[in-house]
Amino acid sequence: MTPGTATSLGSGAMFDRIADRYDLLNRILSLGIDQRWRRLAREALRLAPGQRVLDLATGTGDLALQVAADGSGPSVIGADPSRRMLALARVKAASQGAARVELSAADAQALPFADHAFDAACMAFGIRNVPDRPLALRELARVVRPGGRLAILELCEPRDGALGQLGRLYVHGLVPRIGAWLSGAREYRYLQESIARFPPPQEFARIMSACGWRDVEARPLTFGACCLFAGTA
Repeated sequence: MTPGTATSLGSGAMFDRIADRYDLLNRILSLGIDQRWRRLAREALRLAPGQRVLDLATGTGDLALQVAADGSGPSVIGADPSRRMLALARVKAASQGAARVELSAADAQALPFADHAFDAACMAFGIRNVPDRPLALRELARVVRPGGRLAILELCEPRDGALGQLGRLYVHGLVPRIGAWLSGAREYRYLQESIARFPPPQEFARIMSACGWRDVEARPLTFGACCLFAGTA
């Protein structure tokens, strides 16, 4: 269960504090499933050869590197306000020889990119940390060209049935305890609370539509613990 990455300048300090343990925490808390979720997000972008992609809330660069590895050969800008996260992403990209990945500091609510600068955009576990989510979604719609794709991964509160009950037990019981043991209680209380405050998938899909995204789909993953949102500019 990945904690998410900072997406506004005000929240960057918390993610600077956990940056060195971030990848380990992701793998343990998600039982390794978060990398599969990122592959599904990359596929949802439907990239054509040589396209330019923005990975917002890139953190240590996992999704940016997944996208750059697409056989279509995209170039990727990974953006995040956490300087420490970006430093670790640069080390990771260099170790993997990811020459098509560029990293940049940016706030999701005021992106420093020109209109229609990208063919597609993606975001993994960051949108729930943005104070003004509609503003960030409109900014993404501004920087992605008409017809370009957006894929967002976000943790959700499992709601229905016995599997939903198991998911809620995991989110509210095990995640804060494991996270506090590995990192810090304050950060993982925030994780639990931020997941609970995030809108239900269909509501967030409606917010995306209202912010300029067309044909928005919400796809639950892993018993609803995560959702993949995809749409077209």
